[in-house]
Amino acid sequence: MSKLNAKKIQSLRDKGMYGDGGGLYLNVAAGGTKSWLLRVTIKGQSRRREIGLGGLDTLSLADARTKAHELRSEAKAGRDPIAKRDHSETTFEEAARQLHASLAPTFRNDKHRAQWLSSLNNHAFPKIGSRSVADIQRHDVLDVLSPIWVDMHPTAKRLKQRLEAVFDYAIGQGRREAPNPVDGALRRALPKGKHKPTHHAALSWRDVPAFMSDLAAREAVAAACLRFLILTATRSGEARMATWQEIDLENRTWTIPASRMKAEEEHRVPLSDEAVTILESVRGLDAKYLFPSPQRTAEGLGKPFSVNAFRPLFKRMEREGLTAHGFRSSFRDWCAEKAHVDRQLAEAALAHKVGGVEGAYFRSDLFERRRALMDAWSRYATGQSGDVVELVRV
Repeated sequence: MSKLNAKKIQSLRDKGMYGDGGGLYLNVAAGGTKSWLLRVTIKGQSRRREIGLGGLDTLSLADARTKAHELRSEAKAGRDPIAKRDHSETTFEEAARQLHASLAPTFRNDKHRAQWLSSLNNHAFPKIGSRSVADIQRHDVLDVLSPIWVDMHPTAKRLKQRLEAVFDYAIGQGRREAPNPVDGALRRALPKGKHKPTHHAALSWRDVPAFMSDLAAREAVAAACLRFLILTATRSGEARMATWQEIDLENRTWTIPASRMKAEEEHRVPLSDEAVTILESVRGLDAKYLFPSPQRTAEGLGKPFSVNAFRPLFKRMEREGLTAHGFRSSFRDWCAEKAHVDRQLAEAALAHKVGGVEGAYFRSDLFERRRALMDAWSRYATGQSGDVVELVRV
């Protein structure tokens, strides 16, 4: 069988397989498309493998011969060239999604699971997602991180951690032989980030009673949920997804499971009389959720409100710009400026961890003292205490 040459390749028109020797063939399809195919037998195995090398438009005869020689050498050594090629040609996005799937049991909730991929979707996949995870170098990662390193520093830091994890995963899976490109040299090449803390828009604690009065006049379930959130000083997701199973009305206690807490620790919330009254007003709306969304599942079951549930409410109240989370700041400022409670008590009410040596020795959740605090906050927020300054010292 004579070898192929450039002139012969150009003249081939009929459908068929045209050999070049050593198992390398040019496959001419019915429409005239031409591509390379290599047939090899792996040492120690009787089964022959067929490996597509690519089209003639992207792989010249010389390049096809070089690639075929490399793959034949792998086969003669007893290694499967297809398996090796599949590993080396795994794209960065494929590796990232495989790692994401393997981490599924470690995510706290669906929101956490989605957040892990969001920065990769927004910043990494458009630039290196389709590249082989084996070939990406430090400067490629630098191209991903540099544009957001200063202006979006918190996001960029999380993205860098996830990029590093993907490359570690690829190395561990045998899909990358080079070292992890997220290394000390990369960190030194990045500019110094400027961390600018962002604060949720908050209503002054002085304006909370008037806001609560307006809120109490509204019959929407979202309004009841927001009132409950304000009186308990909890986060949006903790209140929106609260279930009746978590409520002990007899002891006026709401126990939020660790899976919904930012600190991943169970948190007990003492319920004031006003908070209990709100719960009584929504009893019977749903068998599971305290504050069910108007939307139901396909099976007719209740659903919790979405993360954007309060935006239409704020708009109707002509209070655009506020956030549900901001009321935690309103409560914290009231604790310091109006009720004059000590720091540990206020932080415990917000389920904030106390760090350092102080946190190591201070392990009580101050539940009974927090009950007195939340009762005082409820009386203030609902206008029952007027301008009287309540000193919480229990």
